[in-house]
This record gives sequence, C-alpha cells and structure tokens, in this order.
Amino acid sequence: MIKPSLLFTPPLGLRNAHTQSLLSSSPLRRVFARRRSVALRAVEQAWVLDGGEGVRLQGFYSAQAQGTAQTRPPRGLVVLLHGWEGSVNSSYILTNGARLYAAGFDVFRLNFRDHGDTHHLNPGIFHSCRLEEVISALADLQQRVESRPWGLAGYSLGGNFALRVALNAERAHLNLTRVVSVCPVIDPAGAMHAMEQGIRFYERYFERKWSRSLKIKKKCFPELYGDDNWHDVAGLRARTHYLATRYAGFADADSYFAGYSIAGERLAPLKIPATILTSADDPVVPVADFDGLPANPNLEVLVTRYGGHCGFLKNWKMESLAEDLILDRMLREIK
Repeated sequence: MIKPSLLFTPPLGLRNAHTQSLLSSSPLRRVFARRRSVALRAVEQAWVLDGGEGVRLQGFYSAQAQGTAQTRPPRGLVVLLHGWEGSVNSSYILTNGARLYAAGFDVFRLNFRDHGDTHHLNPGIFHSCRLEEVISALADLQQRVESRPWGLAGYSLGGNFALRVALNAERAHLNLTRVVSVCPVIDPAGAMHAMEQGIRFYERYFERKWSRSLKIKKKCFPELYGDDNWHDVAGLRARTHYLATRYAGFADADSYFAGYSIAGERLAPLKIPATILTSADDPVVPVADFDGLPANPNLEVLVTRYGGHCGFLKNWKMESLAEDLILDRMLREIK
C-alpha cells in the first residue's frame, strides 16, 4: 500500500479521518468560508459557457480589478472544480478561490451540469462521463479570456475531471499549464466499495444530496422525468445502475464506473504537470487505489497520514493544507 510522503500533523483534535471529512463541509467551515471569500464574491460575474451540442454550463468569474494606478496585471487564471453534489459555493471552493484571488489570480468557479442552481439549463441528467461538455466549456472560457495560460484544480470527482481534462488538453487546444487534484476519484468502483464497507454516513450523505438534486431535476423537466421512480431505488450502487442504464447508455454500473476511471495506466500519457494530494486515511477514496498509478515525470503524488476526504484542516480556523498546495503549485507554473 502506498505510504505517506508529505508531513502533515494537524492538532490532536483534527487527526481523526471522519472529523476532517465532516468538518470540511460543515456549517462551521461555511461561516469561515463566507467571511474569507467576501472580496472574491463581491466581483463575481455569472457566466454561461458553451458546452457544445446545446449544453450550457454556468460558472462565476472573479477578475482582478483593472484600470487604476494601484492594480497590477493578474498573475493568471485558475479554474476550480467542485466534487459530486457540491457547487461553486462549496466551502472548499470558496476558500481556495479567496486564497488565489488574494494572491492576484483571476478565478473561475465552474458548476457541473445539475449542480448549484443549474438543473434548469439542460434537459439531460448529469453523470460523471460527461467529460466533453466540460472540455468544451473550458475551451469557451479560454477564448473569452483571450487564451492566456491557466491552471485547473479540483476536489474529489472534480479532481478526477481535472486530470481527465489534462489528458485531453492538447487535443482540445487548451492552454492548460498546471493541474492540482485533491483526493481524486481514481477507481470509481473502489470508491463505491469503500463507502459500502465503511460507516454508512458517507453513502447516506451522498444518497440524500443526490435525491434532492434529482427531485429538482424532475420539477424542472416534468415532461421527461415526471413518471420516473428513481426515488424508490435505495442505495447508491442500485441507483447508479438504474440511472446509468436508463439515461446514460451503459450496460451496468460497472461499465459506467469504467467510463470515468483513471486507474491503472490511464494517466501514463499525461503531459501537463499535475499534482495529486490525498490522505492515507481517506474514508471515501481508498489510498490503495493510488498504488497502480504510472511513474510519469509529469505526475506528482503526495500522500499524508491525516486529512480524511478533502479535509487537510490545519487548525480550528478551518484553514487547509490543500489550499496552501494549490496556491504554491499555481504560483510555480503560471507566469
């Protein structure tokens, strides 16, 4: 099993994996995140990007102020991707956005389809193999900000998307120069198994949030989904199988999981510098899933002993090692 390679020793009260995982998305952290992101949110503009084939994806652009003697040109652009059933206003997205914005970067926070308040934008239901619409949206963003070099950071499923975008950046003519992926889903089947075998909280948490999202989708498109009985399907695996076969064209849940897996040698062709940060005690994405990643000079894998899933909280002010790492790697690469 892969061993910790990065020293991170939070206070005693923050060394439990579940404490880290739960606090990272707790109402308490949300209070800190809202306070820290005031400047970021004060200048944000809602943009709708072209995802191709009529797909529309929403995001929020916070550009550095220009036109005064005190302002400097922005360091560059960083795009942030949230996790499954998160949004552009998730605490970890706001805190990272705030850090990057304060350091002089322009920041774009992208909502995946059916995340945030975007269920009405597209009739089709979100699934994790909808990579092409994310790539198209990022290409649209790149064109609108005049194609300057930019970086991409994502958490959990967003980290998985970020690495898959990097694999396709050359084909899509994306001027992407650096990727940071925090606790990315490597093998979706492994993550599902971990939630099923661990404490039931995580499976129930995602099932509850997914149910809420699907109810909103049904209200937006009653002519398409009004008679669907997906809420009668209990359990993440069974519901995933149901939706993947009914609406995404897959034979079963395992075929769907394979469709967005980045396990094995899938990251071997990676040409863009990418850093993965994960923890040995992650209860959602097993650290064993990182064992088989290829030896690629463009891929840096950092593992901590503590951190939980997307936590890495350093102190009770809810500041995170992941924020430090994302800022550091973006400062290194984006000139």
